[in-house]
Amino acid sequence: MRRRDLTLAALAAVAFAAAVSLQILRDGWYPRDDPEQEQILYIRSGPALQRIALSFDALLADVYWIRAIQHYGGDRLSGPGARTKYQLLYPLLDLTTTLDPYFNIAYRFGAIFLSEAYPGGPGRPEQSVALLRKAITAMPDKWQYYHDIGFVYYWRLRDYQAAALWFQRAAAQPNAPNWLTPLAASMLVQGNDRASARFLWQQIAKSEEPWLRRSAERSLLQLQALDQIDQLEAVVHRFPPPAGEQYSWAGLFTRKVLIRQPVDPAGAPYAIDPETGSVRVSEQSPLFPMPEERRRIP
Repeated sequence: MRRRDLTLAALAAVAFAAAVSLQILRDGWYPRDDPEQEQILYIRSGPALQRIALSFDALLADVYWIRAIQHYGGDRLSGPGARTKYQLLYPLLDLTTTLDPYFNIAYRFGAIFLSEAYPGGPGRPEQSVALLRKAITAMPDKWQYYHDIGFVYYWRLRDYQAAALWFQRAAAQPNAPNWLTPLAASMLVQGNDRASARFLWQQIAKSEEPWLRRSAERSLLQLQALDQIDQLEAVVHRFPPPAGEQYSWAGLFTRKVLIRQPVDPAGAPYAIDPETGSVRVSEQSPLFPMPEERRRIP
């Protein structure tokens, strides 16, 4: 009987792996731009899916995690579209972490995906916070989740009081790094401070996860770009164009204010608003979109 059970389990695993392989082949053969078809690929109820998965819930969690990455990557690489993009991202992440409540990567990477500003992501920091709160319910002593919520409040929502509170909670957890307490204090004193942001990203850049390190490196470049934009705008407004002309880099070249086109830290030329002289990162830059302005979670 035991041998028979092992045989059945092995056959079930092989069948499940074959189904996953067929789904991957299907994604390569057919376009994924049919919203109605995409919507029916997933069961929305986590508890229902757990019952269907039987003892293969961890394996199925891996499948849904892969689907979440595919959905995020596919929509990010697709052309400009309505803000209905990424609409399956949170449901997929929720299902993944319901099937496997200890799926650390899905929580932390998923939170970054959700909070990423549109069009690089859905721009849904409230969903990011909800996913991380779910992680805390499963693993309440893991300081990284409290830290990540503080990061979302700080970097995406510009709510420095809330960010400080979450950094304090992170500092109170077992094995938390000693830099969290002074970081929380800094948030309370001077929240909108690039020095604090730079320090925070420098700490994240030391993460063991390569994806988090790459995200931190990009954000540090964005901070550098913000410093450069301040300097460029000071020059642009110090030397305004003659009456009747618009702001332009060419005009600044002609007047010998600048000798070359200014580029951001990623090497892409900065854009200048011809009416106001405001300088911004180009939409073609790897640093676009830059961090959003402050807004609060309802």
